[in-house]
Amino acid sequence: MKLPHKLTSIAFAAYMAGIIAFVMSAVLTAINTGVAAGFLSRVLHAYAVAFPVAFTCVVIFRPLVVFLVKKTVHAPPVR
Repeated sequence: MKLPHKLTSIAFAAYMAGIIAFVMSAVLTAINTGVAAGFLSRVLHAYAVAFPVAFTCVVIFRPLVVFLVKKTVHAPPVR
């Protein structure tokens, strides 16, 4: 079962936010507390906080990022 096409940007935001939030949670947890006993638990706790923030940011800032990319990257040549 797939989502309707109109939810593409929301699906993109959820995947992007989920991946980035998890990686950042793991890296920052490792830097701050080390990779020791309870590491995964600490990462998941940080992720539970980070994911909603990351998702909200991706949804809010996506239009700005699309605009900035259009201003800084040449459009593909017309054939």
